[in-house]
Amino acid sequence: MTRTVDIAVVGLGPGGESAAAKLAEAGLDVLGIDSRLVGGECPYYACVPTKMMIRAADALGEARRVDLLAGSAEVRPDWRPVAARIRADATADWDDTAAVERLTKSGAAFLRGRARITGPNRLTVSTSDGDETVEVRRGILLNPGTDPAVPPIPGLADVPHWTNRDAVAVTAVPESLIVLGGGPVGCEFAQIFARFGAKVTLVEAQDRLLTLDEPEAGELIAERFAAEGITVRTGVKITGATHDGAQVTLAFDGADPVTAAHVLVAAGRRTDLAALGVGAVGLDESAKGIEVDDRMRAADGVWAIGDVTGKGAFTHMSMYQAEIAVADILGTADRTADYRAVPRVTFTDPEVGSVGLSESAAREAGLSVRTGTAKIAESSRGWIHKVGNEGFIKLVMDTDRDVLVGATAAGPAGGEVLGALAVAVHAEVPVSALRRMIFAYPTFHRAIGDALKDL
Repeated sequence: MTRTVDIAVVGLGPGGESAAAKLAEAGLDVLGIDSRLVGGECPYYACVPTKMMIRAADALGEARRVDLLAGSAEVRPDWRPVAARIRADATADWDDTAAVERLTKSGAAFLRGRARITGPNRLTVSTSDGDETVEVRRGILLNPGTDPAVPPIPGLADVPHWTNRDAVAVTAVPESLIVLGGGPVGCEFAQIFARFGAKVTLVEAQDRLLTLDEPEAGELIAERFAAEGITVRTGVKITGATHDGAQVTLAFDGADPVTAAHVLVAAGRRTDLAALGVGAVGLDESAKGIEVDDRMRAADGVWAIGDVTGKGAFTHMSMYQAEIAVADILGTADRTADYRAVPRVTFTDPEVGSVGLSESAAREAGLSVRTGTAKIAESSRGWIHKVGNEGFIKLVMDTDRDVLVGATAAGPAGGEVLGALAVAVHAEVPVSALRRMIFAYPTFHRAIGDALKDL
């Protein structure tokens, strides 16, 4: 079977779904293709369900602070309402019927199957009913997303293990858990399950947690984890993984082994460009991702957005790039991609929000750097907040241009405080102008003013 359309959108995560709908609403004949759930990782396995888990875990964390603030409270964790909410409110028990209907109502067609580029302007889609050939008049938009990566640890592939997709679907909290990976995903899951009663060990091969953020952020989270009974092992080499039928054991080079009921692998993501067939349009199938220009063009008649472009594995990045790609396809482009002020948030307690360049990245870029820091606990709101007030504001300034090129807001509501800093970095507001701002008292964001003084 062969069909011909204007645009084929391969991968219907947030950006792909949005792009397909907008292109269809603009009058193009659009076919959306995905072998998995329409909507992608975010609504079913990542952003939405994990933040529901975090909301519940944070409620437990706050309840345990009552004794230091307001009397006494007895806390009895119960995972059942969390699991029920994920199924009922977030994922519809991992059913994408509503998402498919939303897409088709926009005017786009949908084909569930695995797509492979087989030539310029041509795809072969493997479906449950066989292969279908798709010819495109205008081009192909790629949004294939990524899959959890399993590191090449001897024995790990043969050991029962979770990825983030398994972890959001659990109906009971394990007695013990090893988390592999100290990035945002690993740190969030470690704290969630620990607050619900699991004995958690987090293992990170690098020498600190949250390696893409400022070192102070990793130190902050490690200190909180230690206070909450989470064991953190950084800078270690895992030499093997075994399973005795009941528990998983990880062996280390020069350190004692760790045993737990389950292991959660949160050690990065991967994509299979060879399976996608990008070589048929002249792209490198062995690359880690697809290089695009500032209009999301990857090759003649091919655009790419989302995780695969290497600009940040965030829903907001995929949606941002989708808008630019759609405009380019429609010939209405009025802007190009600008990655100077990409925000990101790790939703641990305390939250870690970052935007732009870290201090080390700014120095590596050859900028004339000055930094300023303020501790949240020493601010008026931090002092009022008392327990759970750990955190900091860190500003990274390019002194030659008198602008901030990066910032971190770590602490209570760090992701929300980040908003003001993201505007400052994105709009290149002069630091001299920021110093003249009036910061509301007593707020957490008022500590930005203290960090400006420290500059």
